[in-house]
Amino acid sequence: MDKRKLALVFSQNDHQTHPPEDMAVTNEGVSQSDKNVERGNWSSKTDYLLSMVGYAVGLGNVWRFPYLAYRNGGGVGITMVLVSTLVAIYYNCIIAYSLYYLFASFQSPLPWADCFSWWGADETCSRTPKDPLCNLTLDDGYFEIVNTTWLHVNNETCPHGSEIYVHHQGPSEQYWDKVALNRSSSVDETGEIVWYLALCLLLAWLIVGAALSKGIKSSGKVVYFTAIFPYVVLIILLIRGLTLEGAYKGIEFYIGSQSDISKLADAEVWKDAATQIFYSIAVSFGGLTTLSSYNKFHNNCFTDTLIVCVVNCATSVFAGFAIFSILGHMAHVQDKLVSEVAQSGFGLAFITYPEALTQLPVAPLWSILFFFMLVTLGLDSQFATIETVTTSLQDAFPGLLRTKQYYLASVTCFLMFLFGLVCVTQAGIYWVNLIDNFCAGWGLLITGGLEFIGISWIYGVNRFIKDIEMMIGKKNWLFWLWWRVCWVFISPCLLTVILIWSIATFAPPTYGLVEYPFWATVLGWCMIIFCIMWIPIVAIVKIIR
Repeated sequence: MDKRKLALVFSQNDHQTHPPEDMAVTNEGVSQSDKNVERGNWSSKTDYLLSMVGYAVGLGNVWRFPYLAYRNGGGVGITMVLVSTLVAIYYNCIIAYSLYYLFASFQSPLPWADCFSWWGADETCSRTPKDPLCNLTLDDGYFEIVNTTWLHVNNETCPHGSEIYVHHQGPSEQYWDKVALNRSSSVDETGEIVWYLALCLLLAWLIVGAALSKGIKSSGKVVYFTAIFPYVVLIILLIRGLTLEGAYKGIEFYIGSQSDISKLADAEVWKDAATQIFYSIAVSFGGLTTLSSYNKFHNNCFTDTLIVCVVNCATSVFAGFAIFSILGHMAHVQDKLVSEVAQSGFGLAFITYPEALTQLPVAPLWSILFFFMLVTLGLDSQFATIETVTTSLQDAFPGLLRTKQYYLASVTCFLMFLFGLVCVTQAGIYWVNLIDNFCAGWGLLITGGLEFIGISWIYGVNRFIKDIEMMIGKKNWLFWLWWRVCWVFISPCLLTVILIWSIATFAPPTYGLVEYPFWATVLGWCMIIFCIMWIPIVAIVKIIR
């Protein structure tokens, strides 16, 4: 019998025979034999594509890519599941921060619009980052420092050259530290659980659990809203931003005359660009594999890949315009350079941008839209991350868990909520930053590199191409030429260079000006080792067997 007619594709536990290539139907439909009756399939192709786009397009598209543009101016299966688990724990904490700010936005004026005493603003809080003082020498030879407010009240001025400046926290920065996080001085001081963040974290996990109660059948419907709504908000923010005075300053800073083309010769720029796209598309998290595993066998995976990659990259660029147009207005109002108001990561999402929103008419409305967008961006990425964990457990124990999706999702979300409570203590932000620095970095690079080696060099790129052609049909050799070179040489080499470069330039993590103690850095490396050690362990076990 022809070998092609005996082609079998096995999942880890489901030895299911798929139809051979000549049984594949055209694009107009798929035969019933193409379905996976035991595991189930997506209700429609739209459910799948929106889930993939929602998974790839997340919070990083809004705060990480614009910051990188500013600064540069962005086994294996067990490892994937472990990395996804650790990332899911802290990722929902970021959603909890967004939920807290969303609820806080339902008041006018916004609480971080000024140094209000009712939320505990102290003497270091000021809308002016540099508060000018006078250093005066009195007639009797004594020195005295006088606040310029007193001078203005008494119709006096600072003598030339006597001005000194005391650095203060802006209201949005102090609100983030003192109120939203109730942050302690270091990771050593765990403090208490911040109860309102714990409630927001619980709400986030309840939403995730409800969306996954029926697996892809329920989450595939929720993403119709969570994947599309952020684009509506980004368009609204962009239109509003472009109508503001000074918006052009932000756009110029983003891609225009203020861009520094010479930095293209800097290796650090290319490292940032590579890691940004690597993490943004969520390669090696396992979520893309999980979502795709519910497709019918003859699904055109090549077209889906192009759609997800193009939409993800375009969203990052588009979000940059929406963000920097409003930051340009903020810089114009404060008479500063855009570089002086831009921050990275959490600072952009929870300090800089909220402060910029306070300077818009009807500020609460824009704040509600922005943080609701962050919540939806985070949720649809979280859906796929948790689906990765639950699907892996179901595939490992099909007889026990296959028909118990509701209970499995509920228990998984509850346990992760408990694990995540450390991230909503007064030292919680330090833990979030620590996990993000280590688990969402080194583990993914190593996993991605080993995937390339395993598929292209060990399994064989020719076998892999034949497997794909069984699903999408025969292609000529020229079509595969680029992909052969990419899979065998370019991608593995790039990942190796990025990994070596990252290790060579490694510096202990910090949060702002706060340095982590030695034990925290060791713990970060231990988390990485725990995630990746299963790759050689499983390989050795398989060889022995």
